[in-house]
Amino acid sequence: MTEAPLPAIRSLPSWLLGRAAARGRALVAEALAAEGMKMWHHVVLSAVRDLAPVAQADLGRSVRLDPKDLVGILNDLQSAGLVLRAPDPKDRRKNAVSLTDEGARLLRRCEKVAREANDTLLAPLAPAEREQFLDMLTRVSGVEGAGS
Repeated sequence: MTEAPLPAIRSLPSWLLGRAAARGRALVAEALAAEGMKMWHHVVLSAVRDLAPVAQADLGRSVRLDPKDLVGILNDLQSAGLVLRAPDPKDRRKNAVSLTDEGARLLRRCEKVAREANDTLLAPLAPAEREQFLDMLTRVSGVEGAGS
């Protein structure tokens, strides 16, 4: 049997992190699709829950999404009855976005299946290893407050 190609590349942390990230995204995307949800729709729905009522522009900045893409996602979410857009009470020239009861219910289901998908991703690790791995990933990614 011959050695797998590209051993130098396959040993790079960046390559391994990329492969793990791709696997994790695929597992979560599949789980969310079973709930009728796409990844970015889930991200936006979660941000709306955390920030609501939130100005549409502030929402886009918080998730680092282009305004044109955000409008499309919000249109989808509003059409599905998951969010409401109304004049912002702080500035009536802007739209504020909030979650509907149905949006909150769907978000809880999506968070559950996303956690299960992440449990599948980390299944090869013991609980203590998972905690250590998440701590290391948080430090390497430069993302504050991640994990848990």
